[in-house]
This record gives sequence, structure tokens and C-alpha cells, in this order.
Amino acid sequence: MEYQDAICTLNTLQTNASALEQVRRERGNPQLQLQAMRGFLERAGLMVEDLDHLNIIHVTGTKGKGSTCAFTERILRSYGFRTGFYSSPHLVQVRERIRINGQPIRKELFAKYFWQVYGRLDETKDAHGGNMPAYFRFLTILAFHVFLQEKVDLAVVEVGIGGAYDCTNIIRKPWVCGISSLGIDHTQILGDTIEKISWQKGGIFKPGVPAFTVKQPEGPMAVLKERAREIMCPLWVCPELEEYQVDSGPLRLGLAGQHQHSNASLALQLSHTWLQRRCLPDITFPSTQQDCSGVSPAPNFKPSLIMAKGLADTVWPGRTQTLKHGAVTYFLDGAHTTRSMQACVNWFMDSAARCERNASGSVARVLLFNATGERDSAAMLKLLEPCHFDFALFCPNITEAISSCNADQQNFNVSVENMLTRCLDNERSWRLYNSGKKADTEILIHDGLPLVPEHRTETLVFPCILSALQWIAQGRDPVLAGAAQRVLPVKPTVTDKASLLREVKEIHVLTTGSLHLVGGVLKHLDPSSAK
Repeated sequence: MEYQDAICTLNTLQTNASALEQVRRERGNPQLQLQAMRGFLERAGLMVEDLDHLNIIHVTGTKGKGSTCAFTERILRSYGFRTGFYSSPHLVQVRERIRINGQPIRKELFAKYFWQVYGRLDETKDAHGGNMPAYFRFLTILAFHVFLQEKVDLAVVEVGIGGAYDCTNIIRKPWVCGISSLGIDHTQILGDTIEKISWQKGGIFKPGVPAFTVKQPEGPMAVLKERAREIMCPLWVCPELEEYQVDSGPLRLGLAGQHQHSNASLALQLSHTWLQRRCLPDITFPSTQQDCSGVSPAPNFKPSLIMAKGLADTVWPGRTQTLKHGAVTYFLDGAHTTRSMQACVNWFMDSAARCERNASGSVARVLLFNATGERDSAAMLKLLEPCHFDFALFCPNITEAISSCNADQQNFNVSVENMLTRCLDNERSWRLYNSGKKADTEILIHDGLPLVPEHRTETLVFPCILSALQWIAQGRDPVLAGAAQRVLPVKPTVTDKASLLREVKEIHVLTTGSLHLVGGVLKHLDPSSAK
């Protein structure tokens, strides 16, 4: 209960009126964001200087920054260092965002440190106009507090949004910085061109601190180069993964997909540089020899066996993840931009084709999709067309429609009505691409919640994730069997083709479009993740 009380209190910061008003004011003057973050940090009993002791690796990017952090953390943990890892968003439980040695901090530890930080901020709010930090700011402060209290050897910190004005950018002296692949996302906050977004991402550079990036398009690379020159930060471009000299054959990655290769190369450079600065403090690091006026190729060193093992052992749930439950195979990827969706499609087409070659008989393909915020879901759905799904299902990021939603996955910043409207819009887009005709948008209501629309052909809209999963599985997933009593009653034969799911030998399900959707799916497919 103490953990759930902490989560429920944390959720009040999603809708805290003073916090939201402060965020609105700061949008007109982004510099205020970091100023406010420093103030909250001090009220929580920490100083910016305290963060210097965390030996931080700071990583941003549009696509792949979380995977890069996961590779980096796993490599350095393989060397025996005690690691901290701060990432976002979480999939099932909030405590996933704050990890010690690769594991989400225990519930009792989360509650202990939560109340320490929250109590200090709450005690001082009257003297500061009643202000409390918004949700992500609070979790960032909490992560720094946890890492200091738990005495980690290093902290891998993933940027939330952007870089220059992200609240993690109060870090003054990271040991090394990284920028993964850049693209278009969060345009209302970061700008409507990739060059504007790149300027924001380059804001994590620090004077004299080595920084690495993967190969970028010409425009973004030029912006990063100029940012590095202005800040006096040495910038290096990572080689292709295949260019590293390895005696034991090609490097194996624990994360599937060709797009993970650049993330792994970036992680190798980040961990190698961190190890140099930590273990060989007297060496003349190349950054002191560079005039910071250009972008240099990163050194093509020979990864150690420990590095190779770290890459192979990396686990990062919800990103190119495959789970097989009896006759149903789930392909999970939280892709939510057009570039990441194209990478997801490439991975799924390859992985599903291999699975189908080894299948014992006929296979049906099902898409489970949702997208949130300002993202161009129509463009992402267009990219999914070549996958040739037999069914396209849409549902909001609501785990269950009958029982109360787990507090870890509650979102008070968007209404159920808005979520359902988005699902119906996505369903129309899919029909438009696949048949050239718009769909009827009438939905049925049961106890205030919508049920599966009648008279649809290949597309369905469900009120929650669990009801969608149950309909897909048709009783053939043993893990979902215990949840049958918690699902809203929906007709198993909504369309004539529904019998296909009971008749085929295997069902392949791609879940994508939102990490929150993937997290809700994992909550049901891997019950241990919610314990």
C-alpha cells in the first residue's frame, strides 16, 4: 500500500494546477525551465554540484536513445560497476524508470525515497507560491536522489524530450554525451524542422566533454557540428558496427533489428570513453588534442570480450521484442515516429517471415495499434501496409475497462473520449489506405464504455487492451486464460473472418505505435512485470 500511495501521490503531479501553469509560462521562455528545475532540486535537498559525483553518461536522440542507454549500461555493468539507469517512459510500473544494476528499484526503496523527496518539496511549497514539480521533473529529481543514496559508480541518463531545455540538462559535468539517430518528433516543443530539433538535441553538449553521434543526414549533422563548435565540445561520429575489429566473428546483439546496429556502435563508444576516463585518468584524451571546429571519425577500437558479452546480453523490453505463447506469437515494438516505424516494419517483416517458414501450418497476421499526442499516425499506418495484416485492431492505452486501471499506468492528461476518438481516426485511416472507403464510425456503449463496433470487415476498435488481446487469442494463449472473466463481453464473431483466428495454426501479432500500448500489452502477457 505504501508503494501504491506513492504512485497515486505522484500521479497528482500530472494535473497539479500550479505545475501546469508554470510549464505554460516557461514555454515562452525555455531558459526558465532549467532555472525552475534547479530550484526544485535545491528544495529537495540536492545541489547541482552533487550530480558531478554520479559520473554521468548523458544520451539524447529521436530514435534509439533508450536502446543505446540499455546497451551502454549493460556493458559497464558487465565490468562489475554498480550502475544507475534513468529512462522514460515506463512500460508497466513507474519504478522501471529508475534502475540499479539493470533492475527497477524495489517497491519499498521507491516508496522510501519517494516520500523523502516529496516531503521536502511539500514542506517548502508555501514559500514558493505552492509550486510542486510536474511529473517528469519530480521523477528526474528522485532518480538523482536514488543514485546518490545508493552510491552508484555511474549513471546512464536518458533525456526526456529534446536536450537543451530538458530537465535532465541541469547536469553540469557528464563524463561523455551521446546522440542517437535524429528525426521529427515533439514538433510543438522542439520545432517543426529536423534542423531545429537537432539544435535542441545538441544542447546537451558541454565544454571539453567528449560527445559521440551516429551518422546523421547532412542538415542535422551540420547543426550538431555548429553546436559543438559554439559550446567547445569535441564531437565524434561512430563507425558502422561491422567496422569494429572482432576476433570471434560478428558482434551479436541482444536487441533484434538492423537499426540496433548504430545504437550498439554508439554504446561501444560511450562505454569505451567512460572506461578510459575512469580507469586511465592520466591519459591524454583525444578531446584535448581537438580544436572542436569539426566532426571527427570516432576511433575504431577492438571491443573487449566483456563489451561483446554486454551487447549480447542486453535486454530492453518493448523494443523489437518477441514473445511466443502457445499458438500466438507477439511482436512488440514501441515505434512512434515514421522513421522508427519503418525500422519496426523491416524488423517485423524479417522476423515474421522466419517464424512463418518454421510454422506448422497456416498463419494469420494481426496488427494492434495506437498512437498518442501529435504524432502522424496516418503516415505510420501507411508504412505498415506492406505487412499484409488479416486484421487491424485499434484500442486506447487503457489496460482494462472493467477493473480499475493500475495507478502506474494512469494518464490524467488525456480523456477517454479523446483516446477513443483517436482510435476511430486511426481505424478510418487504415480503411482508407486498404479499401479507399471511409468506415462507419458508430460504436456501441456498455455501462458507459464502448464495445466493439458491429458490421466491420477487417478492422476492429476495442475499448481496452485486454479485450483486444482476448479477441485476438481466441482462447489459445494460456497466459491470458486467467483474465477471461475481466473482459467486457464482445462477440467473438464480429466479422465473418473471425473464424480464421480459430482455424489457423498460428497467430502473429504486431503491437506498435505507442510505448504505452506496448506496456499495457506486456502487463497482461508477462504478469510478473506488474508484481
